Amino acid sequence: MSASGAPSVAVVVGNPKPASRTLAAAQYVAGELTPGAEPLVVDLATLGAALLDWSDPEVGRLVEQVGAADLVVVACPTYKATYTGLLKLFLDRFPGGTGLRGIAVPLMLGAGPAHALAPELTLRPVLTELGARVPVRALYVLDAAHDDPAAYADWLEVARPTVAALTATNVRPTGVPA
Repeated sequence: MSASGAPSVAVVVGNPKPASRTLAAAQYVAGELTPGAEPLVVDLATLGAALLDWSDPEVGRLVEQVGAADLVVVACPTYKATYTGLLKLFLDRFPGGTGLRGIAVPLMLGAGPAHALAPELTLRPVLTELGARVPVRALYVLDAAHDDPAAYADWLEVARPTVAALTATNVRPTGVPA
């Protein structure tokens, strides 16, 4: 929790293009799940070669902040039916089992419905392996509808109360201190 008692929120975007539609979608989801929160935004495209330098202090600081967040929206475009290598470079920095200590929301955008299971089958398992609790199904949004609130409405109706209840009580996965 932040000093104000509101949940700490991070948005991590693995789109190789900075300021992408994926970023807009992730910020929308974070805002809908935690109204009024000011999320830490990690647009991985802006970090460039620093992601390849395991001693980079800025990337290390971001890993710590994201790992400690109560809620992390991890968003990525769908590439070859999975998440991008850019996102993998960042996620590789987190230790397994305890690297992500809060709730995670996997979000992927794609060109068509053929890859609608990609966030559930590829992104959700890695977030869980890193220690995050993923209490709601992953979200897939068609790229063409990324700015249409209707594309998120049904998912938000189910996810909002679950995420709100868990962040309000600061529930953490078993064995992970709050």
